[in-house]
Amino acid sequence: MTALAVWGAVTNAQYNLTRLNMTSGFAFLDRGTGWNYSFSLVERSINDPYSYTLFIGLLNTLFVGFICIITTTIFGFLIGTLRDARHPALNFAASVYVQIFRNIPLILQAIFLYAILIHLGGPRQAVSFGDVAFLSGRGVMLPGLNVTPTVAVAILLASLGLGIGLILARTTLWRGLAIWFGGSVAMALFAALVLRPEGEGILSIPVLQGLRFSGGISVPIELFALITSITLYGSAYVAEIVRGGLAQVPRGLVEAGQALGLSRVSIWSRIKVPMALRSIIPPLGNQWIFMMKATTIGIAIGFSDLFYITVNAISQSGQTLELILLLMLTFLAINYSIAIFTNWLNARLKLKEH
Repeated sequence: MTALAVWGAVTNAQYNLTRLNMTSGFAFLDRGTGWNYSFSLVERSINDPYSYTLFIGLLNTLFVGFICIITTTIFGFLIGTLRDARHPALNFAASVYVQIFRNIPLILQAIFLYAILIHLGGPRQAVSFGDVAFLSGRGVMLPGLNVTPTVAVAILLASLGLGIGLILARTTLWRGLAIWFGGSVAMALFAALVLRPEGEGILSIPVLQGLRFSGGISVPIELFALITSITLYGSAYVAEIVRGGLAQVPRGLVEAGQALGLSRVSIWSRIKVPMALRSIIPPLGNQWIFMMKATTIGIAIGFSDLFYITVNAISQSGQTLELILLLMLTFLAINYSIAIFTNWLNARLKLKEH
């Protein structure tokens, strides 16, 4: 029955395409797009073919998705720990945060935040943070390494590869984090020393010149609003996952740590978190998958992720079925990869039977 239904759908689609004098297939991917978009991690132009434009959209989606996964996990663990704290004020503040951001739809948060940010002043009225970072209606200006965007992407990929290698090498949690952070910083500094423009420093600091900023890293307001809204929303769910995991740690283990004279920080890092991870990882993996899918709300505020570019490509080329198929297969591959990694990590953290 399933094969018959698929055959009927394909036959009906071919008939309708023929009746509308529309061609099917993927030959359109070699044609130039003729339109521009707001953000790209690599060089692009309006003459790029559809294949390259879709690739840029994929890079943008992966970039935002992995940043949101990292920020959401960090803030979620922090807020979840506060939810588990004995101090009533900290516990109450974390509870209020969770109840507010978890119960407001993500797309509303993104649109609301974007509406606030775009009504900020121009560069001359920008909010300054120590004269090294600035927030205005045009975006966020941050200090950064004096390298090209392509080199910056290469550094991010190398950092991701280092993290995967440490996981495969079964490095302990805190040792692995220290090696990953130190290695990533070392790679970034080395790239900045070797590849920076001649006669310039390692860091590029944004400076106001006339009606715009020069130097530094320019973060478009759409990108900033998208990452911030997804992080605020997702960290509320991760916080509840972390709180539930910490609550499942047997109290006897905590009391044993106290009997040994361990501090609260040591008990948290050496007893509670390692034990809680075994129940945290499975639902946390589901949340990571959701974070990646949540990047599609960028279309509501004009961020050029894969979904946004696919919708524009459909309106320009008319190849609806092909582009939707590519979009579905791409997200299937990304999220299935995250699921495989989560299952592997969960299996690695299981207690060994004696």
